[in-house]
Amino acid sequence: MAGNDAPSSTPAQTATAADATARTDGAPNANIATWLADQAARNPDAPAIKQGDLTISYALYNEASARAAGLLRARGVGPGDRVSLIMPNVAYFPIVYYAIVRLGAVVVPTNPLLKAGEISYVWQDSEIKTAVVLDMFAPEATKAAKDTGTDMITVVPGEFDQLLMAQEPVREVVHRDPQDTVVILYTSGTTGRPKGAELSQSNISTNVITSIETLFHGGPTDVIFGGLPLFHTFGQSCAMNAAVYGGSCLALLPRFDPAEALKIIEREKVTIFLGVPTMYMALLSVPDKATYDTSSLRLAASGGSSMPVEVLHAVEKEFSLKLLEGYGLSETSPVATFNHPDRPSKAGSIGYAIRGVEVRVVDPDDNDVPVGEIGEIVIRGENIMKGYLNNPQATADAMRNGWFHSGDLGRVDEDGYFSIVDRVKDMIVRNAYNVYPREVEELLFTHPAVAEAAVVGVPHPIHGEEIAALITLKPGVEATEDEIREWTKERIAAYKYPRIVKFGPIPKGPTGKVLKREIKIN
Repeated sequence: MAGNDAPSSTPAQTATAADATARTDGAPNANIATWLADQAARNPDAPAIKQGDLTISYALYNEASARAAGLLRARGVGPGDRVSLIMPNVAYFPIVYYAIVRLGAVVVPTNPLLKAGEISYVWQDSEIKTAVVLDMFAPEATKAAKDTGTDMITVVPGEFDQLLMAQEPVREVVHRDPQDTVVILYTSGTTGRPKGAELSQSNISTNVITSIETLFHGGPTDVIFGGLPLFHTFGQSCAMNAAVYGGSCLALLPRFDPAEALKIIEREKVTIFLGVPTMYMALLSVPDKATYDTSSLRLAASGGSSMPVEVLHAVEKEFSLKLLEGYGLSETSPVATFNHPDRPSKAGSIGYAIRGVEVRVVDPDDNDVPVGEIGEIVIRGENIMKGYLNNPQATADAMRNGWFHSGDLGRVDEDGYFSIVDRVKDMIVRNAYNVYPREVEELLFTHPAVAEAAVVGVPHPIHGEEIAALITLKPGVEATEDEIREWTKERIAAYKYPRIVKFGPIPKGPTGKVLKREIKIN
């Protein structure tokens, strides 16, 4: 595959029923890698992955994955072993991902932007046996491997294709039980060291199937936008895994750029766009966005963080579609609630609990709060993780009374629709008054000069905390800090408006989520 990052010269062979094995006792194989084998058998020539000029059929996808499994097996990888995968959104990612799963091993997707010390921590904590790393990220991973003794496979585009061709393919899909771990996702570490959320085959499969059947209604005619990082739970389950289960095509964008995203939508006739709020804000900022043909889009969904209502309405108007907001976390596989496409949606709401999931809003003693009042979102159901790897205390803390405690503050209305107010840790207490940053941010987004806003609390000797806003202005629009402060003061209670207003770039993580812990305002 000249100039692209996936095998093209590997011979495509049609899958057979032998690809998906069952135990001799007749128990069905819960391994999600059977999805890929089944799609290759049913629709071998259907496009599965597109990246630039590259198109990979389901037959080739399955064959390349089987040969990658052969490579890993030759390196000693077997059922239950943990394998780190360090790659951006290139076609090698899903190929190797399904190779790991095919062997009954456990995928540990690792953020490519981590430094050696951070990688070492993840590898040691999860006892990584082998790491598969794209060459451009190999320097930091190599340093980590020296510390951990991890066997590392460096993926050099082109050379890796030839390496796969030389492997004996693993045709069978190793049998797994529903509760066997398939993925370990490390949390962002906002409250300390990252924790590894163990997700089972059942966690992933039920969440993907519910998403396809009740939310996206996806199938072989769909093209899913693949701009969300695949190492992150949203992109991995709702885009990559959902595409395989539904037989859809995944159109990859290695590094998100709003203009490139619009080009992909137009060229590949994308039907389902999945993104986080900052992605949608970026799309709105493209100067010539109206010149792109986005008429193929039938559904857009947002998650990862709260979507400002003003942005939601602007996207729906600009692109003539319905934008549905949902909610979930790594620990919930990830989808927990969603505005469903076949029912009324509510702007500013994350919808209601999906099939197989229960959601409540509780006080500090785990009692339900009245309708409309603020409490912590707690969740239980088939999507909840097995626990945090090697961390029974953190697991016990999160799973109090049998419910996963999200750390998010929210409320539920009389129709059963939930909304997120803020993270528990992000709530600001000023002069004993609770201030929820999202409320202030929602107001700031309605200012004609404001492109993005993040509100945080800063220590204050008298008030306890003071409210501060970091703001990015729209291109070509001018405003002063004093103007925005006074404008906000006129529209919100005196204890809520930001006394401190600063202009500057807002720090974001790899998924586009605002990193409030990195905002420093004096």
